[in-house]
Amino acid sequence: MRESVELRDIRVFLVLAEVLHFGQTAERVRLTQPRVSQIIAAWERRAGGPLFLRTSRKVELTARGERLRVALAPAYAQFDSAVETALGEANGVSGALRVGMYLPISGGPHFAAITEAFVNAYPAASVEVVDLGISRNTLDALRAGETDLLAQRLPVSDPDLVVGPRLSRNDERIAIVARHHPLAERESIEYEELGDFVLSDAPGLPSEMFQNFVPPRTPSGRLIRRQVINTFFEHTALVAAGKIVHPTVRSYLDHLNHPNIIGVPIRDLPPSETALVWQVERDGHPAIQAFVRTAASVIAEATAEQT
Repeated sequence: MRESVELRDIRVFLVLAEVLHFGQTAERVRLTQPRVSQIIAAWERRAGGPLFLRTSRKVELTARGERLRVALAPAYAQFDSAVETALGEANGVSGALRVGMYLPISGGPHFAAITEAFVNAYPAASVEVVDLGISRNTLDALRAGETDLLAQRLPVSDPDLVVGPRLSRNDERIAIVARHHPLAERESIEYEELGDFVLSDAPGLPSEMFQNFVPPRTPSGRLIRRQVINTFFEHTALVAAGKIVHPTVRSYLDHLNHPNIIGVPIRDLPPSETALVWQVERDGHPAIQAFVRTAASVIAEATAEQT
C-alpha cells in the first residue's frame, strides 16, 4: 500500500524547492532542520531517487525533483487557496478592510508586502488605504469608524486604543530644508539650533504624537516659532522656498523626492517608529486580527532575512 503524504510534507518539499536552503526552509515551516531532512528523505524514498543535489555550498533540484515540483505546486496552491477562502469566510474575513494613514511612509517599508500577503491568504477580503491628510486627527477618524486600522506614528497612549506590530523602527530623524537654506551646508545639527527658525505646525494631527515628533521647545527651553500648514502641497512649497524647516524622518525625504529640498540629520532627536493601531472595542474583529497577524508574520520574516 502506498505511503500516505501529509499536507505539511508537501509544503516542506515546495518551500525547499523554492528557497533551496534547509535552514531557511525550517524557519518558514516552523520545524527543526533535522525534521526537514527526514521529510525530504521520505520524499526521495517515495520518488525512487534523489530530488535535491546537496553540497557544502548549495542545494539544487534534480530533474526528478523539478518534475515533482511542477506537478505538486499548482495543486497545492489551489487547495491552499480554497482552504483559506473557506476559513476566511467562516471567520468573517471578507470585504474591504480600511487602513488609514496621513502619509504613505506611515505604512513602513513592508506595507505592500503585508497587503499582498493578506489578500492572498484571504481572497474574499481586500485592503483599502484611506488618505486622512494632516488637517484632521487620525485617531478621531479611527474612533468615528472611518477606518478599521491606522498606520500611525507613535507614541499613542490612549487607553481605548491598541498599539500593535511596529511597521517601521529606528527611523532616522532629519530636518528638511531648502537647498539655499543656511542649514543646508551642515553635515548634522542639534535640535537647539532649530530655535532660530520657523518650523511647521499641524494642529489637526494627534497632539501627543506631533509634540513628540516636533517638540515645541528646544532643549534649553526656547519656544519654537511655528507656521500652521493644512496640506502637504502647502508644506512642500514653504520648505522649498526656505520659509519653514520641518523635522521629519529620512524616509519622508525619499518619498518627497523634491529637487530643491534636502535633509540634514538631527543628532539629538531619538529615532521614530510607526505601528498598526485599532480600537480596543474591536480587538476581536476577525479581519483586523487577520491583518495584524499577517503584518507581524511578514515583518518578522523580513527582519530575519535582514539579520
